[in-house]
Amino acid sequence: SGTYVAGSGHMVWIGDRTRQPDGAHVEFCRGVQNPIGLKCGPTTTAEDLKVLMEKLNPNNEAGRLTLIARFGAGAVGDHLPRLIKTVKEEGANVVWTCDAMHGNTIKASSGYKTRPFESVLREVQEFFAIHRSENTVPGGVHFEMTGQDVTECTGGVRAVTDENLSDRYHTACDPRLNASQSLELAFLVAEELSQTNKTRAARLAV
Repeated sequence: SGTYVAGSGHMVWIGDRTRQPDGAHVEFCRGVQNPIGLKCGPTTTAEDLKVLMEKLNPNNEAGRLTLIARFGAGAVGDHLPRLIKTVKEEGANVVWTCDAMHGNTIKASSGYKTRPFESVLREVQEFFAIHRSENTVPGGVHFEMTGQDVTECTGGVRAVTDENLSDRYHTACDPRLNASQSLELAFLVAEELSQTNKTRAARLAV
């Protein structure tokens, strides 16, 4: 076909710090046929989003562009509704996904980089609640996790504390949810999906 495909990953995405409309990351991604992810953080403006959606998905193809919200717990309500409004006004086809990890990274008192489980969960809950209120579809979630019994993120049923972080802190980069925290979060996300489906079904029945 004469078109290009990026083979470097299962999903190519542009980070919140590298989404400049005239930057190299956007230029690369607009030239390949892969589905593209775009991180949207607190500094994402409506105007920037319009330009980026036009550049990355000029034909408004369904499934081409995923907007990955990453605002941090407590800040989703300040930013997600205005971006949803922009997408609606543009009539853009996007998939909404929640990255509840990167906006909730902190430095623990012990000096370790960590993510509180409760903050991760709260951002997911806020993401789903806003989509229910806006009658839009929450299309996915992004977590960094491992099946190993690591101690990299605090909290959860087993209550990993700051003091526990040094016990099994094995990541080479970002702190990951351990097996127990991942399973707990999976059940909680399932509850959010169930509530969202019930809300949408009720609206359709009216």
